[in-house]
Amino acid sequence: MTAQTPPTPPFRDPALPFAKRIDDLLSRLTLDEKAGFLHQFTPAVERLGLAAFRTGQEALHGVAWMGPATVFPQAVGLGATWNTDLVRRVGEAVAKETRAMRARDDRVGLNVWAPTVNLLRHPLWGRNEEGYSEDPKLTSAIATAYTRGLRGDHPTYWRTAPVLKHWLAHNNETDRATTSSSVRPRVLHEYDLRAFRETVEAGATAGVMPAYNLVNGRPNHVSPYLRDHLRAWTDEELLVCSDAGAPTNLVDSEHYFDTHEEATAASLLAGVDSFTDHGTDSSQIVRRIQGALERGLLTEADIDAAVRRQLSVRFRLGEFDPHDDPYAGTRDFDTPEHRALAQEAAEQAVVLLKNDGVLPLAPDTRIAVVGLLADECKLDWYSGTLIHRSTPLEGLYERFGAERVEFTEGVDRVLLKTSAGTFLHVPEAEGVSDEVRGAEGALDPALLAGRTDLPPLTTDAVGTEFALVDWGEGVLTLRAPDGRYLSVAEDGRLRASADQPGGWVVQETFRWEPRGEPQSEPQEPQEPHGNGHLLRHIGTGRHVSVAADGVRVADGNPETFEVIVVERGEDAVTRVAAEADVVVVVAGNDPHINGRETEDRTTLRLPAQQERLLRAARAANPDTVLALTSAYPYAVDTTDLPAVLWTAHGGQAAGTALARVLAGDVSPAGRLPQTWYADDADLPGLLDYDVIGSRQTYLYFEGTPLFPFGHGLSYATFSYDDLAVRAAAEALHVSFAITNTGDVTADEVPQLYIHATDPSVPRPHRELVAHRRVTLAPGERTELSFEVPLSALEFWDVAQGRPRLEPGSYELMAGASSEDVRLRTTVLLDGEPTAPRAVLARRLDAADFDEQSGVDIVDRTKARGDAVTAAPGRTAELVYRSCDFGAGATAVSVSVAGEGTVEISLDGGPARAVLTADAPGSGPYDYTTLDAAMTAEGVRDVHIGLRGALRLAHVGFSG
Repeated sequence: MTAQTPPTPPFRDPALPFAKRIDDLLSRLTLDEKAGFLHQFTPAVERLGLAAFRTGQEALHGVAWMGPATVFPQAVGLGATWNTDLVRRVGEAVAKETRAMRARDDRVGLNVWAPTVNLLRHPLWGRNEEGYSEDPKLTSAIATAYTRGLRGDHPTYWRTAPVLKHWLAHNNETDRATTSSSVRPRVLHEYDLRAFRETVEAGATAGVMPAYNLVNGRPNHVSPYLRDHLRAWTDEELLVCSDAGAPTNLVDSEHYFDTHEEATAASLLAGVDSFTDHGTDSSQIVRRIQGALERGLLTEADIDAAVRRQLSVRFRLGEFDPHDDPYAGTRDFDTPEHRALAQEAAEQAVVLLKNDGVLPLAPDTRIAVVGLLADECKLDWYSGTLIHRSTPLEGLYERFGAERVEFTEGVDRVLLKTSAGTFLHVPEAEGVSDEVRGAEGALDPALLAGRTDLPPLTTDAVGTEFALVDWGEGVLTLRAPDGRYLSVAEDGRLRASADQPGGWVVQETFRWEPRGEPQSEPQEPQEPHGNGHLLRHIGTGRHVSVAADGVRVADGNPETFEVIVVERGEDAVTRVAAEADVVVVVAGNDPHINGRETEDRTTLRLPAQQERLLRAARAANPDTVLALTSAYPYAVDTTDLPAVLWTAHGGQAAGTALARVLAGDVSPAGRLPQTWYADDADLPGLLDYDVIGSRQTYLYFEGTPLFPFGHGLSYATFSYDDLAVRAAAEALHVSFAITNTGDVTADEVPQLYIHATDPSVPRPHRELVAHRRVTLAPGERTELSFEVPLSALEFWDVAQGRPRLEPGSYELMAGASSEDVRLRTTVLLDGEPTAPRAVLARRLDAADFDEQSGVDIVDRTKARGDAVTAAPGRTAELVYRSCDFGAGATAVSVSVAGEGTVEISLDGGPARAVLTADAPGSGPYDYTTLDAAMTAEGVRDVHIGLRGALRLAHVGFSG
């Protein structure tokens, strides 16, 4: 008897549409199996032949955390290219390497968590390196390009499935899991949502990841915006993956829910489909889901909706159709094309900030290259492992010849003298390689001839000579002569073992403390001379101690050190700078120190040690070029510097790229993706998310920036002419021409901005609506045309609760940056006229204010809605413009929770009504209605003051 071949189940039939196949597969899964699908690490279902699946593969600027891969410039560097075609190709290369790595290691996931779409609103944000720009239009353009590259162009199957991070209004690492971003409706719709929306609407996004923070008092992981906005923007199934540990935070740190069952159910109902929690252990999430089912907080249909979205991603990735998936055979990894693309991206990311003619450098230039980043190729938390690398020093050696390049790092070389009078000796770690790249080595003893204050440097007894670097804010590293950093191992011992500072908790950073009580807060850098200092290890919080059995960190018996300076970094810099034609100072940050995930910066200033090196170079040689290599902007005095460049950490080809730009092989055309402010005083508080009220970013900033948004110089010159605009029913058609009037082929980045000339509400001074990066030969002219949808000119009308195009005159500006405007014209547009708020017919939602001071927006209920309250220690003032009382109001009512008073006045005059809430013991969501007599007529501005711990939900007037 012949055995019958079982029929192919419909979910494995590629002839059927995905929706039918998902329905079939869902029907075959048990409830317990479906519950297991909701954790990041989905187990295999062997009876159905389903493999295990995981959401989440980091791929911000290359495949991260999975070993060697092509490393492209940091995301902020990709943003600085202003080149969507380039970024699309980078995304494509990253996706190809993801597929190739997956083919040999099934731990590599195809659901990639990239790009980061958070706007770079505040330059002190620790994760500045992960975003593209402070501008929503530029951010969405670059993010869309990257996701299109990651997705691929096949109509059915996806190369990888990109997930956007981090939804929503997430720009602080300080207390990031417990702070709430107060985001008024205009900022929400015109700024924070916009970058996500345009990327999602482009159709290449598989989903989003909510951020750790709260928005308007409600955690992002239970935000109604996921349903009300995100999933309303597209017909595609979008997968929402929680951030790591965030589901547990809802109870343990945010205390938003009393039980994990409630929190898990609320997240699932809000739209979270995959829970990233407890690492690979799915049991706790599964128990919480089962508990929520038992308590009636969830239904099987709720679970089906989430599983369906996860399955949709798996089908699109071709998991069930290996013979039809066009990307299944991808093996492109570290190809010549990828290496060339990494170099191209690094070259295009370089921004020339200032040039008085010293650049480009002539071929016979004698160059002194100095600085703490001069022989470094730094990686960040989301980098892959380098296969190739090029430091600025190596790039200059290659381009100009080693005989024309002199180098000194400029570190302070020190010995640490103990209280016993001996010098600290730290052993090397066992089993490490013989060579660490980037080490300048020990100081040449010949330079110390005549020094009588130092012990002999030729014996082991003298101890270890350290390269000491103060990275600012009192954070320092110590490096042995072989290039390895002093690090603390799990046993608490100190060894010279690390190639670079790194890790989730960095083990290579220290801080000087004066002898006495330990300092709980970061202190200003201490000069550890005289009576001696303690050395605290920042990662463990413990002090360094010296005992007979070695050097370690411990809670007791801290050692007191005196620092003996063998050579000051400034002296070394002065020595080489004086003998060169040009000095190139390479300064910047280490991406694992002072500004990174979990850690915001506290200042825009360049660290003091690097300032001293820069001053020393400039004093020794007026032809000093500053090359900043950093993950964020600095406030640097460039007055006496003839040339300044900036690039983000540029990945594996950073040094080659910088050298080619300095030599003029490439004309720089990177543009700043965010404003560079001149001083810390120009910045609002890190937690102030009101870009309109606080006049933040180039859109609203009223000061003078150090360098403006969109700024970047070239070795060529360009002329702009023939600006023309034509208004159509749905869009503006804008055109102009540019000509390369220089003598080298170069890229230019023409930018188009718009400004409402007489708005009824505060609008941006200028707002980017289009840009393009073009290459032009000398004398070449090109005509550019742009279609600007009229929706780009709308603002969010809080009185109407929707976007509105205001009629009137709009100025269009074409130029080379937000402030370098070459052409202007105006266009008169029809729109919807401003109308007063009909307050007798429609109550005032408290959060729909026109102006405010001292206000926090909070959650009206845990499920949805906003209320307002006075910020801690403040008196809240709210203004609602042009409220029409019609024939006249005689009464007012307010919906409030908590205790306090509401004072209502008109046009800033005396109070017309004072309403007091006195409900001891009531909770933040226990609203009550208060009524009072109040007369009002005509069109008036309503002013409301809030006193006390009171939440105001809305205000109503009646006649």
